[in-house]
Amino acid sequence: MKKRNTPEEDSARPAGSKPEQHDDTSNGSSSRRKFLTAATAVVGATGAAIAFWPFLASWQPSARARSLGAPVQIDLSKLEPGARITVMWQGKPVWVVRRTPEMLEALGHDHLLGRLRDPESEVDTQQPVYAQNELRAINPEYFVVIAICTHLGCVPLWRPNFPEERIDEDWMGGFFCPCHKSKFDLAGRVFTGVPAPTNLVIPPHWYAEPDLVEIGVEDENYLNELPS
Repeated sequence: MKKRNTPEEDSARPAGSKPEQHDDTSNGSSSRRKFLTAATAVVGATGAAIAFWPFLASWQPSARARSLGAPVQIDLSKLEPGARITVMWQGKPVWVVRRTPEMLEALGHDHLLGRLRDPESEVDTQQPVYAQNELRAINPEYFVVIAICTHLGCVPLWRPNFPEERIDEDWMGGFFCPCHKSKFDLAGRVFTGVPAPTNLVIPPHWYAEPDLVEIGVEDENYLNELPS
C-alpha cells in the first residue's frame, strides 16, 4: 500500500515531480528472509543428525554383530539349579548350565571316569587353560559350553536326568547327540566308543560379577592365578 502525502507535503513538492513512494514490503521481505534462513538451518541440522545417526548406531553392537563374535553377557541371577539357557556367540549356540550338587557329585564317580575318553581334558584345544579341570569350569556350579558335537557339528540334546536307559543303562546325565549316538557327561567330556573324537569346546569367558558371565573375553587374573 502506498503512503499518501499530506496537503502540506504536496504543496512543498516541486511542480512536475512525482509523488514520493514508500515501499512497505521491505520489512516483510526482511522477515521472510530471516524465516527462510532459520528454516534452512533447521533442515540442514536435521539432515546432518540423520546422516550422523548411522555412525553413532555403529558404535552399539547389533544382534547380528553379537552373534558373529562380539562378547555376550548373560545374567545368571534367574537361572534355576538344574536349568540351562542358550545364547548365540560367533554364530554358534552356547549353553550355560547351572549344575546341582547331585550333578557335581555324579561327575566324580569312578564308574563314570572310567568310561570317558579324556576325563582330565588333556586335549588343550578344547578349553581355555583355566577350564582344564575335572569340572571344566571357573565356577563349578555354572558350566559354559559350545553346544556343537565334535563329530559332525550337530547340536546335542540336553539330557540331565538319570538314569535314562534309552541312552545308556548307566547314564548319569549329560548331552546326547541323536545323529550318531555320541555322548558327553555333565562337563561335556566325551564317552569312549562313540564317533565324537573330543570333548565339547569351552569358549573363553569370565565372570564380570558373581551372577554375570561374559562369553568371548577372558580375565588375565585367571591366567595369572594358574600354577606355572
